[in-house]
Amino acid sequence: MRSGTVIAIFGPTASGKTAVAEALVWRLPGQVVSADSMQVYRGLPVLTNQPSAPTRLVGIWPLSHKSSVGEYAPLAHAAVDEILATGCTPVVSGGTGLYLRAAIADLEVPPSPPAGTRARIERLYVELGPDRAHALLAERDPAAAAAVHPKDKRRVVRALELVEAGSSLRPQRDRLWDETARHPTLVFTLDIAAENLATRIVQRTRSMFDRGVEEEVQRAHTHEISATARQVIGLHEIAELPRAEAIDAVVRRTLQYAAYQRKWLRRIPGAVSLAADRDPEDIADQILEVARSR
Repeated sequence: MRSGTVIAIFGPTASGKTAVAEALVWRLPGQVVSADSMQVYRGLPVLTNQPSAPTRLVGIWPLSHKSSVGEYAPLAHAAVDEILATGCTPVVSGGTGLYLRAAIADLEVPPSPPAGTRARIERLYVELGPDRAHALLAERDPAAAAAVHPKDKRRVVRALELVEAGSSLRPQRDRLWDETARHPTLVFTLDIAAENLATRIVQRTRSMFDRGVEEEVQRAHTHEISATARQVIGLHEIAELPRAEAIDAVVRRTLQYAAYQRKWLRRIPGAVSLAADRDPEDIADQILEVARSR
C-alpha cells in the first residue's frame, strides 16, 4: 500500500462497517473518520449507533445545530490530513454516501440559501400544491424536475432554492462519484444479502431498546432539536409510540434507508465489493491484503 493512502469503507446500516474499521486500524495502524450525517450529533449515542472506540467527527455538534455536508467536508479533510501527517492511515467509514464522498474528495457543494428563502419556498409549495410546484420546477430546471417526485417536498423545495442561487440539483456534469480524490484512495463496499441484513436490523433495533434508547430520546426532547437532527431515525417514533409499535416503526424506516444505501453501492467506480456476512476480523484482513497489493 502506497504511503499517503486513504481507505474508505461504505455499506448499508448494520452491515458491520464500524467493527471492520476498528479491526482494520489496529492492523495498520490508523484512525477512523466517521462519514455519518447523524453520528455528528451529541446526545444520541445509542440511537445513532455511535462507536465506542475513538473516532473522528462523532458527537461534534449539539442536537440544536443545523448540520450540512458543506460544514462537514472541511472538518473531514482536516482530520484525514492530520492522520496522514502522523504516518497513520485514515479509515473513512460510514453509511452516508454524500458525507463519505465529501470526506475523500473536493466537492462543489451547492450554496446555502439566504435567510428566509427556504421558508418562502416551502410556503409556495404548500400554496401551489405538489403538482403545480413541480411544474414550476420543470419550467426552471427540467433536469432537476425529472429526478424529483412531485410529492418529495424536501427535494422539490431544495431544487427551487438552487435554481434561485444559479445552481442545480442535477448539474450537467455529475462529479459526485467520479474517480477523483484528494489523496490516493481505496474504497471498499460491504455487501450482504437483504434477508440477512434485515435480521441484523431487527436484532440491533431490539438491542437499542434493551440499552436504554427510550430514556435517551426522552432526554433529547428536553432540548432544542434542529431540523437536520430531527431526521435521525427513531427520534420521533420512540418519543410518540408505545414500545412495540416504536420498534416496528424504527425497523421499517431503517430497512427503507438500507435499501437506499444499497443503491449507492452501485454508484462508486472502482470500489472493491466484499461479502459482509462474516467475521469483521476476516473482512479487515481481506481489506489489508487488497491494500498491500495496490
